[in-house]
Amino acid sequence: METDEQGDTFWQDAERHLIRYGGGFTPRVIARADGSYVHDEQGRAILDFTSGQMSAVLGHSHPEVVRTVTESISTLDHLYSGMLSRPVVELARRLAASLPGDLERMQLLSTGGEANEAAIKMAKLATGRYEVVALDRSWHGMTTGAAGATFSAGRHGYGPPPVGNLTLPAPDAYRSPFRQPDGSHDWQTELDYGFATLDRQSSGSLAACLVEPILSSGGILELPEGYLARLHEKCRERGMLLVVDEAQTGLGRTGTMYAVERDGVVPDIITLSKTLGAGLPVAVVVTTAEIEERCHERGHLFFTTHSSDPLAAAVALTVLDVVERDDLTQRAHDLGKVLAERLLDLRDRHECVGDVRGRGLLQGVELVTDKESKTPADALGRAVTTAALELGLHINIVQLPGLGGVIRMAPPLTISDDDLHLGIDRLEAAIVDATG
Repeated sequence: METDEQGDTFWQDAERHLIRYGGGFTPRVIARADGSYVHDEQGRAILDFTSGQMSAVLGHSHPEVVRTVTESISTLDHLYSGMLSRPVVELARRLAASLPGDLERMQLLSTGGEANEAAIKMAKLATGRYEVVALDRSWHGMTTGAAGATFSAGRHGYGPPPVGNLTLPAPDAYRSPFRQPDGSHDWQTELDYGFATLDRQSSGSLAACLVEPILSSGGILELPEGYLARLHEKCRERGMLLVVDEAQTGLGRTGTMYAVERDGVVPDIITLSKTLGAGLPVAVVVTTAEIEERCHERGHLFFTTHSSDPLAAAVALTVLDVVERDDLTQRAHDLGKVLAERLLDLRDRHECVGDVRGRGLLQGVELVTDKESKTPADALGRAVTTAALELGLHINIVQLPGLGGVIRMAPPLTISDDDLHLGIDRLEAAIVDATG
């Protein structure tokens, strides 16, 4: 890239020295972030409808998180992983009190992929089996075990994944061929078909089924109501554990503290990350005493550099405090209704908006060439995101084979009513610009 008129070689240096790790970089140099906005070096404010990497549920630079980090970094930040501090044990106690059922044993880690890696290892060790099942549009991380259970992207060119990774069809109500006589999505038959296929593929060593309540990178696919409960039953019938990845859905984003609460399901293992740190690297894996004790007896090993770091625990405790005190779960529920109404209105008025889906403040729209054919509109999706950025709105597009461009939206739970409406206004303006 050329230098700019001030002679700044930022983009030239970025191209020369950075490893590209997935798609291109947003063509703005970001200088600071606060609340629901990020600001580039030219002073342009960009409304952040993705909460950073779908993580900053309290917005950017939340004053209480800033205070916690400042205090913790100056007193108690990082320890040998075999040492314990009060914030870590307090976080375990608080999470156990907030989670459903008997999920009460926690390990504190750094990223969602790492937490899913730990969950997979624990499921294999606890069951004595090795097969891991995931939905075929899943995203669970980029470390080896988590990547093996990730089917939405990143599988080509890296050699064989871990032995025993199997899939179930992701329940896409908009495009699934499984239909009731009235045309509605027949997810029950789809799930039965998936398990019949799975049983034929399995070597009889099913250890775990790892799922997201809403497949965000899979195109904002929400598991239908009742799906998770039926999935849990089928797992139990086969002696496998149900692991739920709530990286993007935990901590109130869907209108309940945890997305599984809507379905009344208590998984065997749950992983939390992104939202737990509100933008900082915090993740946990939580399971039952029975599973933890079995794994411990069998020599469970998952010793990482930043396991049980007190700084991460202090941040997570602050996030829990703010979410609970400010009733942000209810706010996500209420604003989610507003967001859905605005998006459904766009669907009704624009031929290219084929579908609206999601829950709370994690929703998306699928763009198509027209509603009748549902033909994917890949180029349009890229054009809309580009136009939105020019209008001061950051959104993210998911593009998978056979899928229209799905615009993902996950604004902070602290976003104002006015900014929520402003974001949808800018999205509509971008759609109009892109469709010409």
